[in-house]
Amino acid sequence: MGLQAFSAHSATPLAGEDRAPRAPAEGIQLAQPGDVEIYYDEFGRRVVVDAYTGEIISVERPRRSERRVKRDQMRERRDAMRGEERYYLDDPKDMERLRREKMRDQGIVVVRPPVEEYGGYARELPAGIEEFPSAPRRAFPDEPDLADPEFAEREPAPGPIQRQPLDNPGAPSVAEAPPPATPNIVEGAIDPSLKLGAREDVAALQVLLDRRGASPGVIDGRFGSNVDKAIVAYRQITGANLRSTDTAGIKAALAASGGDAFISYTITASDAAGPFVASVPADYGDKAKLEKLSYTSTSEMLAERFHMDEAYLKALNPEANFGRVGTIIRIANVGQPVSRQVTRVVADKGRKQVFAYDAANKLVVSYPATIGSTDTPSPVGTHLISRVVLDPDYTYNPNINFKQGENSTILKIPPGPNGPVGSVWIALDKPTYGIHGTPDPSKIGKTESHGCVRLTNWDAQELAKLVKAGVPVEFVE
Repeated sequence: MGLQAFSAHSATPLAGEDRAPRAPAEGIQLAQPGDVEIYYDEFGRRVVVDAYTGEIISVERPRRSERRVKRDQMRERRDAMRGEERYYLDDPKDMERLRREKMRDQGIVVVRPPVEEYGGYARELPAGIEEFPSAPRRAFPDEPDLADPEFAEREPAPGPIQRQPLDNPGAPSVAEAPPPATPNIVEGAIDPSLKLGAREDVAALQVLLDRRGASPGVIDGRFGSNVDKAIVAYRQITGANLRSTDTAGIKAALAASGGDAFISYTITASDAAGPFVASVPADYGDKAKLEKLSYTSTSEMLAERFHMDEAYLKALNPEANFGRVGTIIRIANVGQPVSRQVTRVVADKGRKQVFAYDAANKLVVSYPATIGSTDTPSPVGTHLISRVVLDPDYTYNPNINFKQGENSTILKIPPGPNGPVGSVWIALDKPTYGIHGTPDPSKIGKTESHGCVRLTNWDAQELAKLVKAGVPVEFVE
């Protein structure tokens, strides 16, 4: 077995003590001092062996060292700060990273070249190795079989590598200027995490997807599951084999579908006039006291109009005064809404997407969606659209739907884009259920709803113009 003795018997018998096993009255054989031997194998596992028969009693995994525990805790905190992992699902190198991550989660861990570590916070790569996907993969003849479970106890692989912008791998992305040596944080400044993750080349890809009806949700310059799903839908809609790493192809497709991904826009007097509300309360009782659940600012209104994340819009225009008429800003050039009529809608709970098809059963549009929850599941089977309501108010009834806060009475919530159902309500023939907008577009596809199908306000508005009463909505798992 290749075992190496670590110690002999766990205890030495006293003089004159009989080493023969002693059986209690119940007939159960109990281990006596000196009955077992402890060994450690080549993987550091503790092996307990019966001293008389030579049988292995147990094989115990080594306890994690304090340093490894701290390193794992740091990795968990790092992953939590980074948020959802980003992968280019059509890139072989990123698929390899995804495969390694999944194998690590299963306990099958890749052994990597030794890396100098400094307290788990920073590390220095060996000379000649770059921490970019474009770096050539070094060959290691003794690299182990990844499927061999014997390597489950070895050191985990380093965290995922951060991609650089597609256009210029050496240049920082938009809103990603190198941070100063001593950060100067100003109240109301852009979220630092945005500066680290948002990229204009990714936002350009999102604009292209949005134009062709394959909605990526909010345009925020970040890769994620919504973008991955939109790329797949784009291929179905257009028949083009779009790749997220094909910079030239994306630029050509943008030029053919409406021009540059970003254009200039001048804030008008009507933009700055609102009306706006100072804030949107979370409690439904407080919401019911307002006249309308309008936008809270010009920037929020413009971000939604151009399908953008508000923080990303501000990052693109760090010096802009959004409340001043005449201010020129950069916005996403999303183009015109899709206009082809839809005859069938599919709400896919597993994919967290809504698909709409025409009479020839061709995909017209797809949207990331939040569909139901464990407590309040969405409907099953097929239901028909009964009516479409723009700028709807909302009736809260805790006896029929869900309980919100301490509110126990029926409330009439005023309309507005920041209302519970956003700016659109597409009612189904099943009472209290429908497809609607949301006041939180960045959460679409990432959270749960109260049984309905939730889209961004702009996607819900587009779908509302493509359907009519009688169109079936099929819920699938």
